[in-house]
Amino acid sequence: MGTKAGKRVTAADVARSLGLSRATVGFVLNGTSEQRISEATKERVLAEAARLGYRPHTAAQALRRGSSKLVLLVVPDWPVEFSISKCVEEASHALEEAGYSLVTQTRHPAGTARPLWELLDPEVVVGFTPFTPDELTAMRGCGITKIIPGSSLIPQQPDPLGLQDGPRLQVEHLRGRGHTRLGFAATADPRLAGLVESRLRTAQETAADLPPLVVRHVDDHADAAGQAVHDWLDAGVTGVVAYNDESAARVIRAAVRAGHRVPADLAVIGHDDNPYTELFVPSISSIRIDYAGLGRHLAALALHEAAGQPLPAGDVDAAATVVARESTEPSGRGR
Repeated sequence: MGTKAGKRVTAADVARSLGLSRATVGFVLNGTSEQRISEATKERVLAEAARLGYRPHTAAQALRRGSSKLVLLVVPDWPVEFSISKCVEEASHALEEAGYSLVTQTRHPAGTARPLWELLDPEVVVGFTPFTPDELTAMRGCGITKIIPGSSLIPQQPDPLGLQDGPRLQVEHLRGRGHTRLGFAATADPRLAGLVESRLRTAQETAADLPPLVVRHVDDHADAAGQAVHDWLDAGVTGVVAYNDESAARVIRAAVRAGHRVPADLAVIGHDDNPYTELFVPSISSIRIDYAGLGRHLAALALHEAAGQPLPAGDVDAAATVVARESTEPSGRGR
């Protein structure tokens, strides 16, 4: 006895095929332990369900148990770099250990697709950045009440990853190497405008007693990095704070191609400590962030909302540290 092609196989189909009651089959497929059903019957039901291609209806199961076991992580329209992927990977592992699945959705400003919180019935929705009032209203209209950030437990901060220490350490590291005329290497990618502005502001505040930072964009178009290096050296800049490691690599490549020595003529420090920083020549000094710790922190916040688990102690465990390499070495061992 079969079902029509393309039609979802239901528990009722399994019951009809075996000549058993819908209730009995439902108890077996839902793993209801309170009912006394023989092992032989259980085996028959599970075997027939597998033969017919039965798959549990996720939404219906969620309604029955009062939990979808889904956590939706909404990320901004940022490039998927090492930092984000490491954070998401660790959050996913931590949630899986607790029996939850992590689903991600990128928030595209001009997107027309329906948000996944309307389609998947997530138990918790987590945002890398604060949600807009309209988004919060829409989620609550779908019956979603566990939203991060969106409660008094989660601070609404301009730097949602808690990484303000990075630019401060970049400036302090260069100052410690004797550099008092600094440049800032930014990216013109509009998706990253908020983060670039935040890191630049912190760097400027840290260097407030120095001459103003000379800010240049170093994206590949029209040899922007080469022009930036020329401008910096003309202005007497000897140290560059780069928005991230990619920006630092662009600056170093342009400087070396123009015949300048790094760090003797221009020292450069990046941010994020991507794996390639120590493979680059010269190797790139950078700011290391515990993105794995940040991912575990986000998972812990979600599990607190979903299952009442204890809140993680203290703030985000993502302390920034300087990793000094050849691109800022005072001995001039760089190229």
